[in-house]
Amino acid sequence: MTETDADDLAERVREGKLRLYELEDHADAETAAAARRRLLAEETGADLDAVGDYAFDADDAESNVENMVGAAQVPMGVVGPLPVDGSAAEGEHYLPLATTEGALLASVNRGASAIRTAGGATAEVLKSGMTRAPVFKVDDVREAGEVSSWARGNVDRLAEAAEATTSHGELQDVTPYVVGDSVFLRFAYDTKDAMGMNMATIATEAACEVVEAETPADLVALSGNLCNDKKPAAINAIEGRGRTVAADVLIPHEQVEAGLDTTTEAIVEANTRKNLIGSAKAGALGFNAHAANVVAATFLATGQDAAQVVEGANAMTTVDEREEGLYASVTLPSLEVGTVGGGTSLPTQSEGLEILGYGGGGDPPGSNADALAEVIAAGALAGELSLLAALSSRHLSSAHADLGR
Repeated sequence: MTETDADDLAERVREGKLRLYELEDHADAETAAAARRRLLAEETGADLDAVGDYAFDADDAESNVENMVGAAQVPMGVVGPLPVDGSAAEGEHYLPLATTEGALLASVNRGASAIRTAGGATAEVLKSGMTRAPVFKVDDVREAGEVSSWARGNVDRLAEAAEATTSHGELQDVTPYVVGDSVFLRFAYDTKDAMGMNMATIATEAACEVVEAETPADLVALSGNLCNDKKPAAINAIEGRGRTVAADVLIPHEQVEAGLDTTTEAIVEANTRKNLIGSAKAGALGFNAHAANVVAATFLATGQDAAQVVEGANAMTTVDEREEGLYASVTLPSLEVGTVGGGTSLPTQSEGLEILGYGGGGDPPGSNADALAEVIAAGALAGELSLLAALSSRHLSSAHADLGR
């Protein structure tokens, strides 16, 4: 790339001879990005030196972004070691978290320390299935019943069509829902180590062609919002989407007092009144303290779809006082993660997965994504414990003040 090349491209865009998205047709990806920065700097007066100073080849991001100008660099830290006894994740893990929220990592690290002192967290993927729910129109409810009945009885035929589009995805189930003359079919897929949203979409489109050919239903939209993707939805809390994963820990009472500077009784009350009663009064879908913080920071660090934090935050935290100590759990019913595809192949995010030891495809397939889900759940549990402890001991504001944040 030369400055002349970038300047020339920027000038051709200003003159209307080229459009922003056409630059890669006339230059390499680095030059195209530089030309857009030049154009933006001249048009807006913005200084884009930091945006243009990134550590990967622009070609590497071609499948992840359009009209690239550079990179948004978010500080990344690490917490741990965090011991996890999972079905897929085993041993101590360092969890990379990318965030701009000061005190977050310090808080999660305190929770991780409490979990470590207690011998580690147990974690388990309870269910796995990426969903896509197209909506069809019919003439009346009788036809709606006919379509629903046909779909229930022909899952094998739908699976044959859907699975012909992918070498990895497997159709698990098709569940019909009827609202008047609208029929929704909620397809659920095992997508192995991929998060699988694109896989599920392409596969479902092929299955929809069979539905239209064999029933009176006409496809209206490939996504009918009953999936439900990137929007708060009770169906994801009930039926799950992506990975349904839970983590728990039992911390002796004396360790609660020594490590979290509070008591088991105080944490139980804070969780009941805040996470359960307060969330219910607010009409919240998630009954937790701040699970989204850990989910979002891990998503950014490991190349997950950041918008799916909406579903990932749909979590419930429970706390009980037992004779042996404080029992705490967090359950995330719709954690959508993958270790292949999407942003996981970007260099920085790939390194984040390498820190955890779960980059790429697992053996058996799906085990790496399961392990990632289990570690995220354990990290979310650490965050819940620390914040509940800070609230119950009235140390939340002082912790931020001590850290200057």
